[in-house]
Amino acid sequence: MPAFASRFTLSMLLALLLAAASAQAQEAPSKHLAPGFTTRPADSRLLVLPADMELFSISAGGVVEPRADWTDAAQKHFTQALAGQRRKLGATVADLTPAQAEEFHEIVALHKAVADAISLHHDDLRLPTKGKRLDWSLGDAVRPLKERTGADYALFTWMRDSYTSTERKAVLLGMALLGAIPLGGEQVGYASLVDLNTGRVVWFNELNRFWGDLREPQAASETVDALLKNFPPLQQ
Repeated sequence: MPAFASRFTLSMLLALLLAAASAQAQEAPSKHLAPGFTTRPADSRLLVLPADMELFSISAGGVVEPRADWTDAAQKHFTQALAGQRRKLGATVADLTPAQAEEFHEIVALHKAVADAISLHHDDLRLPTKGKRLDWSLGDAVRPLKERTGADYALFTWMRDSYTSTERKAVLLGMALLGAIPLGGEQVGYASLVDLNTGRVVWFNELNRFWGDLREPQAASETVDALLKNFPPLQQ
């Protein structure tokens, strides 16, 4: 192949790769947004609900057990990290306390069910009626939140985190040396912005990874940063 042809081919390949990367970068935020939604009105009010959260330990034998002390610490660190995100969330933000949120536990449970469906069907097992669109809703079920708080949007978060014990880590190391693929702790989470006027999920993000630690303030802050990536800004 002549040198100029080779250079031309390489140039074309580079251009195609750059175009694909640019398209992917542009598509990334829209993947998390409902059709037609890009920003929140500047005067809109945001309600932040306490995270639906639970942490677990994994014993040497692989038994998963809930840890209330870890969960309490993680809830505190997570709440503090969210408070540090006020520039991203906006100035007009109200928080529900865990006691106040108990009144709306059915709505929180509904959000978990809808978030599970989004996680399953938005990327992999897409539904013919939805395709690539983020087209999900909690419906009229969110009306009590609207009536009680006067907020325009609500931020729902759900987190589950598990950690291996020292003994379990030794077992996993032994399995790895024998050629097995061991699995340790896992951090899974959802975040949804819901329009309380319509019930529509206008933004959604999820985490599913084998790192992260909600038991420590700095690590919890990193988790919140990752969970709120591409969060819709307020209109300027």
